[in-house]
Amino acid sequence: MNLLAVGPHPDDIEFGCAPVLLKETRAGNSVHLLVLTRGEAGSAGTPEIREQEAREAARRMGAGIEFLEMGGDCHLQFRPENTIRIAREIRRQRPAIVLAPHPDENQHPDHAVAGRMVRDACRLARYGGLEELRDWAVHHVDNLFYYNITRHLGALPDLIVGIDDVVEEWEALMNCHASQVSTKEYLELQKSAARVLGLATGSGYAIGLFTNDPVRVTRLSDLTLSARSF
Repeated sequence: MNLLAVGPHPDDIEFGCAPVLLKETRAGNSVHLLVLTRGEAGSAGTPEIREQEAREAARRMGAGIEFLEMGGDCHLQFRPENTIRIAREIRRQRPAIVLAPHPDENQHPDHAVAGRMVRDACRLARYGGLEELRDWAVHHVDNLFYYNITRHLGALPDLIVGIDDVVEEWEALMNCHASQVSTKEYLELQKSAARVLGLATGSGYAIGLFTNDPVRVTRLSDLTLSARSF
């Protein structure tokens, strides 16, 4: 199975959903990362350093990685041409599952914009009449999930993935972004949130995902795990 994870900045995928992706690469599935800026507006680390950090993290994860030029950090715009560019990458990679930042407001504006663009790109990727996409075959994404980056306060996630078996590897991936973790407590924020969610739902550590569409199952008995811990 192919999975595509989209991040607005070089470290967002590692902070937000890397444990989920690590479990997939371990299972033999193919993971590709699409990063929309090089963190040009960041207070620490140059764009060149941040790209290098992201490429090293992808290598350790066992994932491919690509950067799209969309105007730079803090300049992402929710425009048709940008959404179509992401749709083109979806057609190229042909993922069954796509992960994107949660599209809610009141966070880094690039996070919300990226989430909305990916949501619409998943739809555009299956439209056969778009002239800009004619070079690539139409593709239907089975599931789109949203992940948190620093948006940890709010509703309980729709899906919870236990990550006890990859916590150490996750920490190593976050530490690849030395220019960022040396300036703010990003690592502790992410691990603490995963620990609280895990404890509340019957796992040591967990990552929460939000669904864009209802998840369909063949029968209820396919659901063998529960988050009802308290």
